Amino acid sequence: MLKFEHVSKKYKGGKTAVSNLNLEFKKGEFIVFIGPSGCGKTTTMKMINRLIEPTEGKIFINGEDIMEKDPVKLRREIGYVIQQIGLFPHMTIQENISLVLKLLKWPEEKRKSRAEELLSLVDMTPDYLERYPHELSGGQQQRIGVLRALAADQPLILMDEPFGALDPITRDALQDEFKNLQKKLDKTIVFVTHDMDEALKLADRIVILRDGQLVQCGTPDEILREPADEFVEEFIGKERLVQAKPNITTVEQIMNAHPVTITSDEQLSNAITVMKTNRVDSLLVIDQEGVLEGYIDVEAIDQNRKKAKDVADILIPDTFSVYKDALVRDTIRQILKKGLKYVPVVDEQRHLVGIVTRTSLVDIVYDSIWGDEELESAQ
Repeated sequence: MLKFEHVSKKYKGGKTAVSNLNLEFKKGEFIVFIGPSGCGKTTTMKMINRLIEPTEGKIFINGEDIMEKDPVKLRREIGYVIQQIGLFPHMTIQENISLVLKLLKWPEEKRKSRAEELLSLVDMTPDYLERYPHELSGGQQQRIGVLRALAADQPLILMDEPFGALDPITRDALQDEFKNLQKKLDKTIVFVTHDMDEALKLADRIVILRDGQLVQCGTPDEILREPADEFVEEFIGKERLVQAKPNITTVEQIMNAHPVTITSDEQLSNAITVMKTNRVDSLLVIDQEGVLEGYIDVEAIDQNRKKAKDVADILIPDTFSVYKDALVRDTIRQILKKGLKYVPVVDEQRHLVGIVTRTSLVDIVYDSIWGDEELESAQ
């Protein structure tokens, strides 16, 4: 899908920003470029849409040499999102989202329909279409910037630190949202960041650069387990390396595939019986098809026992969940950050497929952080 062949960028005066880069990526990969300031990561990304022209070598998109294409046409075929998203303040959200579509001469009704479709992907309602950027929060504006890049359905999206200016909570939520969106839409993403946690969370493959040179390219787990040299070790951070347990990477490998559940149409008296029988203080609530709807707990039952009869009456719908292919390290981070006792595991259609509890993580955390140390002290 995307290929770099001996690509270099040299500026007047002899400064080399990127040197002899050779990389190849498949369709649908989430590629993250990372490295210290001035390492060449943004220059590399900007060469893909010819905002910066390569000095040497070739870049191919779907087998086509980008230097043989009209640069304006090339850019319209590639989505582009930057940290300062640059929504036009005098344009409505619909006009901002469909800007490229207008340049591509899509009819008005089709542009509006596409904008509505995209808003629904990030749980924003059609009434946002007529609002202006100043009426939106920073996180909402960033969502619109991402949607604008997706509007023309380009197969390749370039993103230059798109979440860097956001507060940590909004940033974390948008990272989760965008990773799920990328999986659904099967886009190839080239993403530039200086944040290693962000790279480890989002990337299928991470490209680490230093002084314009490629240092290492691999999956997050490959880089965590086998850093190429001391620079990579220092850049990743020792605390992340020590948590890279060789045999366990995804939630599916450690989840309990038979969580205790109840359906929302059951009576609360039945829910209490299920809790007592299974010695739990909360229950995951599913519908008849097994789709996760939320949860109930003993506190909610106690507070509402005089006026509520059914599970549906006290259902708490806002339930944080993860996919079964989510990384264990990310799930541990979320459990600790949000103070959760457990995390439900769902498939793409939100069918409940398992649960990860703090208890099920104890052995993982123990072995990965203290295991070797305890073993050595025992010898």
